Amino acid sequence: MLKGRHLIEPTDFSTEEMEKLFVLAGKIEEKPEDYREICRGNVLATLFFEPSTRTRLSFEAAMLRLGGSNLGFAEPGSSSSVKGESLADTIRTVACYADAIVMRNPKEGSALLASRSSVVPVINAGDGGHHHPTQTLTDLLTIRQMRGKIEKLTVGFCGDLKFGRTVHSLVEALSRYSGINFVFISPKELTIPDYLKSQALLKSNVNFTETADLENVIGDLDILYMTRVQRERFFNEEEYIRLKDSYIVNPAKLKNAKKDMMILHPLPRVNEIDTEVDKDPRAIYFRQAKYGMYVRMALLSSILLGDKYA
Repeated sequence: MLKGRHLIEPTDFSTEEMEKLFVLAGKIEEKPEDYREICRGNVLATLFFEPSTRTRLSFEAAMLRLGGSNLGFAEPGSSSSVKGESLADTIRTVACYADAIVMRNPKEGSALLASRSSVVPVINAGDGGHHHPTQTLTDLLTIRQMRGKIEKLTVGFCGDLKFGRTVHSLVEALSRYSGINFVFISPKELTIPDYLKSQALLKSNVNFTETADLENVIGDLDILYMTRVQRERFFNEEEYIRLKDSYIVNPAKLKNAKKDMMILHPLPRVNEIDTEVDKDPRAIYFRQAKYGMYVRMALLSSILLGDKYA
């Protein structure tokens, strides 16, 4: 039962609970008309202290398609935080108006703090370089729907693995499935954090390798998860410029890839995937964005209504 639960980290829900969400998301995709009014009368607050397109709009679209309503803000200048209000007080206030809160904040740990201050469920939509659990649900649903399973896959993560919260969350979640092999592809300055290796990979005896050479390993991958190098996480502009074009996927680099390899990307894309790749049937990232709406519909209905419509 997920009713009333917070979602702060990708492992807050068990794999069995996530599977129920994926089944429900599939039902919603197949017959959206059956779920059009189930959240009528419920209000979702979207509090975005950091820019977002897909996450914010997909949550708002999800709530509207369930018959509910939205309120909130899309940047911190629209909130009383500019006046010095604490995050805890903001959350306590918004919880008076909404039945659930979705929040993105650039500070690691902010989502956990918000959940401790809220009497309604809080969903983490990204807290700095820490976690992005609903993107993880999106990624897992995409893999499940497109490949029919999540187990026994070789997954390559390429790009910014140091600051990429989508990578961190998905690595933790996938580590709980059997037969997963990871290949981490990045420059040495952007390698996967040591805490992830110790807490998720080594602890669970998950196989992984690290390399700086994408072309040398692309033929081994079932999934290539591309990420952008994030300017907003760098304190040094010169360092960002030096690293931002470390990996660019184009049709030539895909010649040695498996015919059924999936290319995923949490988006936004800058130039790490050439637009010519969009024509390749292995490019799944825009379909991935749509799955994000369906899994968020399943999540919202479950935390607000429980298993009533599962």
